Amino acid sequence: MFKISGIVLVRKIIFTGAFALSLVTVFSSFILSPTPSDYQTQQEKWADSLLATMSLDEKVGQLFMVATYSNRTEKYYQQVENNIATYHIGGIIFFQGGPYRQAKLTNRYQQISRIPLMIGIDAEWGLGMRLDSAIDFPKQITLGAIQDNSYVEKFGQEIGRQCKRLGIHINFAPSIDVNTNPDNPIINYRSFGESQINVAEKGLAYVRGMKKYNILGSAKHFPGHGDTDQDSHRTLPVVNHTLQRLNEVELYPFRRLIADSVATVMTGHLYVPALEPRGNTPTSISERIVTEMIKNQMGFKGLTVTDALNMRGITQGLQPGEPEFLAFMAGNDVLLQTGNLPAAFKKIKQAVETGQISEQILNARVKKILKAKYWAGLSNYKPIELPGLGRDLNSKKSIDLKAELFEQAVTIVRNQDNLLPFIHLDTTTFASVAISSEYENEFQKSLSQYASFKHFTVPFKPSSDKDVAWVLDEAAKYKVVVVSVHGMNSKGERNYGVSPATVDFINQLSQRTNVVVCAFGNPYGLKLYGASRNLVCGYEDDPISHKVVPQVLFGALPAKGRLPVSVDNDLKVGNGILTPKLGRVSFGNAESVGMNSQKLDEIEQVVQQGIDNRAFPGCQVLVARQGKVVYNRSFGTLRYGVYEPVNDQTLYDIASMTKVTATLQGVMMLNERGEIDMNEKISNYLPEMKGSNKENMLISDILMHQAGLVAFVPFWEKTKIGNTLRNDYYSFAYDSLSPNLQVATNLYIRPGIRDSVWHWVIQSKLLNIYDRLGGYRFTYSDLGLMILQKLVERVTNQPIDEFLEQNLYEPLGMSATLFNPLQRFPKNSIAPTENEAVFRASQIQGTVHDPNAALIGGVSGHAGLFSNATDLVKLFQMNLQNGFYGGRNFLFPETVRHFARNYTQKSHRGLGWDKPGSKDSPIVGSTASDNTFGHSGFTGTVVWVDPDRELIFIFLSNRVYPISTNNKINTLKIRKRIHEIVNEAIITQ
Repeated sequence: MFKISGIVLVRKIIFTGAFALSLVTVFSSFILSPTPSDYQTQQEKWADSLLATMSLDEKVGQLFMVATYSNRTEKYYQQVENNIATYHIGGIIFFQGGPYRQAKLTNRYQQISRIPLMIGIDAEWGLGMRLDSAIDFPKQITLGAIQDNSYVEKFGQEIGRQCKRLGIHINFAPSIDVNTNPDNPIINYRSFGESQINVAEKGLAYVRGMKKYNILGSAKHFPGHGDTDQDSHRTLPVVNHTLQRLNEVELYPFRRLIADSVATVMTGHLYVPALEPRGNTPTSISERIVTEMIKNQMGFKGLTVTDALNMRGITQGLQPGEPEFLAFMAGNDVLLQTGNLPAAFKKIKQAVETGQISEQILNARVKKILKAKYWAGLSNYKPIELPGLGRDLNSKKSIDLKAELFEQAVTIVRNQDNLLPFIHLDTTTFASVAISSEYENEFQKSLSQYASFKHFTVPFKPSSDKDVAWVLDEAAKYKVVVVSVHGMNSKGERNYGVSPATVDFINQLSQRTNVVVCAFGNPYGLKLYGASRNLVCGYEDDPISHKVVPQVLFGALPAKGRLPVSVDNDLKVGNGILTPKLGRVSFGNAESVGMNSQKLDEIEQVVQQGIDNRAFPGCQVLVARQGKVVYNRSFGTLRYGVYEPVNDQTLYDIASMTKVTATLQGVMMLNERGEIDMNEKISNYLPEMKGSNKENMLISDILMHQAGLVAFVPFWEKTKIGNTLRNDYYSFAYDSLSPNLQVATNLYIRPGIRDSVWHWVIQSKLLNIYDRLGGYRFTYSDLGLMILQKLVERVTNQPIDEFLEQNLYEPLGMSATLFNPLQRFPKNSIAPTENEAVFRASQIQGTVHDPNAALIGGVSGHAGLFSNATDLVKLFQMNLQNGFYGGRNFLFPETVRHFARNYTQKSHRGLGWDKPGSKDSPIVGSTASDNTFGHSGFTGTVVWVDPDRELIFIFLSNRVYPISTNNKINTLKIRKRIHEIVNEAIITQ
């Protein structure tokens, strides 16, 4: 040993080379003030004044933080109170229990302690690590995959906020052990990984975040528990590395955090011969390490805290009270989780009384503890407020942050077939197999938000090939199969919770089709899938991770994560394939795109007013901004008086929204291809219109509803005689051999009706209402879109539903947008519309409400489309993104802007698109921008796309149930008011 400036050093090598640290005095860990000198004066004054009043018993008691629980009996709680009163303990560390119970006990315990208690918790991944009814954030190994450490700091800040709210002052986190041993039984997923630099950076960010709420952090477990294959809870692990190796790897994060003024350093129960030559001497009781190394050499000014003193790594071979005594003598300031409080208290007190411990040293240690309490706010102690505690701890902000952390962490490990992210949805058939997961799990639900999937679920761990043989044969029929593995663990000796039959199944399936394996578990377990060509790590079997991974697979989110550990010779730390966003909608929180989620919550009140007033029985409301769905709620039921809840898969008849969701999309596509000219006469494409009163109509005038067409003609009346349907048109029974078209339940019509209706459209009268210049006035007309349907079909030589399915809906992944939904979906998944008495004389459900669209078999240019909000947002996001979506260009960049512009003084409309007009309109918010475009539907639907705000608002309801004359949705201005809330939710800078 030798000295530098009076400081005793153990080995010079620790402070040489690139890792040298300044030995100048650093600021106290417990100083956080814009005026440090004033702060320190007040801190010193408070600590000194309190210390001067303390008895020896009180001083000795301050050294101890005792473990306690909030899920025990009243007898147990009284014993804790007795320990506080008898031994004057300095603090308690809470373990299992619940937030509300813990808060009540904290208030109770604080009340009986003369000196405020330091309340601690070991909450590495949040309060949910210890408490029920609290959030589990991602484990540290998951955070280790994140490349942007600002997210880890946000995580630390949120942990700090929650601790502050629950009256906690110190969180014994983070673990900055560098986990270089995959077989480590106790650290493993609790580490940020195997890179000492990554561990240090993440640890710094975590602690800095907590500091913002004056929560003390703890760098643990000094000098590093990452390369052990034993658990110090059960025995004394040995870290048998050289000084050079320790200096370069294990000690690096500790030096970094100490230099950044971490509040506490926790000493581990580890035997490290290179640092402590005395055989089998744990670090936690080594004066050579605790005092000479941590405090003197490394210049640490904060609190040194032992790991739990009831662990066998320290108690083996020692009598009760000896571990605490030896830990104090080694230089530890706080004695954590004593195994025998009476014996430990007695032994240390006697040592002071006999002079074995000087009272000067005791006073110095106690004063450090008191200064830490001052920094944590205990000089101005206030009881925890119980009302609203659960809401505050489990805030939406917390849940949103958890999702953001997983978004940043998900790692594409292999992409050898270049499958990811998925682009060509229309030429790919998808299946998924979820192993060891429940039916209707979040992962498979989220996959279905992007493409049509055939889902298979194996709700157990397969033990033989027979368990999954049926799935193997069926899944192999699909071009791409996404296999998700659930129920994994961190135990390598147990194959990480994955059965050999699962691995065999994946390997066999991979020989027959393209397989993407998504492992929701410890990254070390990725070695099981060495033969998998396409591999994704979701890190944890958490519902939020289940929602995030599909977004990465489909390019709604970029893949940003990198492996925090090496898995094998092929998969090394830092590996990770970064992929771009493809312009598909993602799902996340409002604040991330500059919106106020609390403002959006006001939507529910408006919707509920509509439901209570029977304006509609239920609805879907979706809000997306900057490509992210931030509000997607379903309300009410399919019908009144029956418990059939609306969900995000419920299909609605979108009525005249069909005009822009179907027909206009086809027109725009054909126009930019040069196959349709907006300034041409319609008769140039449909020669049968020559010689009719529509011969000279311009396509652009039809789109702007100023071509002279009447609003509506009840063509179905021509198929009746009086109140009776004509037998030469209709049939009342389904015949699988007949090409008859379905009109309603148990009502079919001969396909020749389409030609008849087209003839009637051509022969229909024109308006006799003109404007002052002699042209036709604006008159909103269904007939114009029926004409444009025929135009699209004539040019493409395809029925419009087939053309759109092949060229738009399938490539966009819109598997729930279609005409005649009963061909693919069960009736109970479709919202009913009118109980119509005049034409079809039945309750309409699953067939189109509009009578003319129903008359021609449910496929029309003006009505007939069914969808849900989750599916529709894909199409309108593509329009908002000027034709780009999912890595493909569906339209030229200028096309949508061209059609959404107003070109006429006769109305406020664009080419096909509706736009904001009168401020009193019941369907559009008065705050809508001039560039907003969209459309409404008779059944109680609307969509508005605002390019200026990068905003989409979709509202779907069945307000026509059970009768179409119900106009309360407009008198209450439901859609307008919600649209205004959506606009007001945008946070202005």
